[in-house]
Amino acid sequence: MTKDLSDLLDGGAILPALTCTSPKQVFSRLASSLSEKTRVSERDILSAILERERLGSTAVGHGVVLPHARLADIDKPIGAFARLVSPIDFDAVDDQPCDLVFMLLASAGDGADHLRALARIARVMRIADVRQQLRDAQNETDIRLAMSAITQSTAA
Repeated sequence: MTKDLSDLLDGGAILPALTCTSPKQVFSRLASSLSEKTRVSERDILSAILERERLGSTAVGHGVVLPHARLADIDKPIGAFARLVSPIDFDAVDDQPCDLVFMLLASAGDGADHLRALARIARVMRIADVRQQLRDAQNETDIRLAMSAITQSTAA
């Protein structure tokens, strides 16, 4: 099993210095980026993400948010990552503002792939060194390197 997140970002989107002022604006920008990549409408993606957020915040602590949804027109899990220039309150479990956002879209027909991918993202984003590398990243290349450079020992 892949320990890094590079496969989820293949064909996905990376926004290395996103300037937004609200969670909905962040979700909208990421939905727009994924819409271009998946040919699923931005509106459908945003609607599914916001519906999931109404169940409870996907901010998991340490400045990380993992918005996710399952959609009929998605073939395989695909992700988008944004590093926010200024952290935003996403109602995180640790009450800290968030600056690292990894949006995941998966097929409506395969909950197992969705859950496996989400669990993998959560495991990787729990690693303090990875979060710091992502915060220090200057561009998309740096972010892709941080997402793919996770070793077996770090991700264990």
